[in-house]
Amino acid sequence: MERSVIFFDIDGTLLDSNKELPPLTKAAVQRLKDEGHEVAIATGRAPFMFEDLRRELDIQSFVSFNGQYVVLNGEVIYKNPLKGETLEKLTKFSVDKSHPLVYMDHESMKSTIEHHSYIDDSIGTLKLSIPNPAHDPSYYKEREIYQTLLFCENGEEEPYKQNFDDFHFIRWHEFSTDILPAGGSKAKGIERMIEKLGFSKEQAYAFGDGLNDLEMLEYVGNGVAMGNAHDEVKSIANHVTKHVDEDGIDYGLKLVGLLK
Repeated sequence: MERSVIFFDIDGTLLDSNKELPPLTKAAVQRLKDEGHEVAIATGRAPFMFEDLRRELDIQSFVSFNGQYVVLNGEVIYKNPLKGETLEKLTKFSVDKSHPLVYMDHESMKSTIEHHSYIDDSIGTLKLSIPNPAHDPSYYKEREIYQTLLFCENGEEEPYKQNFDDFHFIRWHEFSTDILPAGGSKAKGIERMIEKLGFSKEQAYAFGDGLNDLEMLEYVGNGVAMGNAHDEVKSIANHVTKHVDEDGIDYGLKLVGLLK
């Protein structure tokens, strides 16, 4: 079989409902590598949020921040930070509305407020092995920020959408919304990586479950939705595999013919 490149989302795809890596998933990823395929992670998470997973799977290539920071075999090949001037305006806008922000670069994350239950509740669901963000409201000023988290209730992000055309807003938790550069997506990051690798879109596979996976699954030649995916994600995928808790990765890789 010809070599392919396979991209895996993390939450709800590689990691199950308990944020654990199923043994069959780990074994399937290793088999892909043994057979000469390229394997990469494509996630909304920051790089420092999945270092343990990269080590466990021995993966050095990833598309992070929903496509804004791309690393191939340990080398940064693409960066697309948020516009600093617009981010400063957004910060003032959020202060007026008493909505906390968390700024993230490739190394760390810092918060505009000391403590807030919305930050604890939403980031807590990721079950990270790192502490919640420390307080540093000026963190964005001298760094490239690739993603910012806005903490507010569902619907309260609408004024931000209306006032900040440079940014793209994706809600991922009842108390939290991702802020990305407008036009940025996992698909854009994947495009950069497969060009560098010399693969065609038809040689690329992607597995995902969330709304931030839509562009990725549409872009690659072979998009696979998890059984636990949103209905909209399933509707645009080429294939639908089993639920992540039912070894959906192993089943899906066999479904598309990458494994026997």
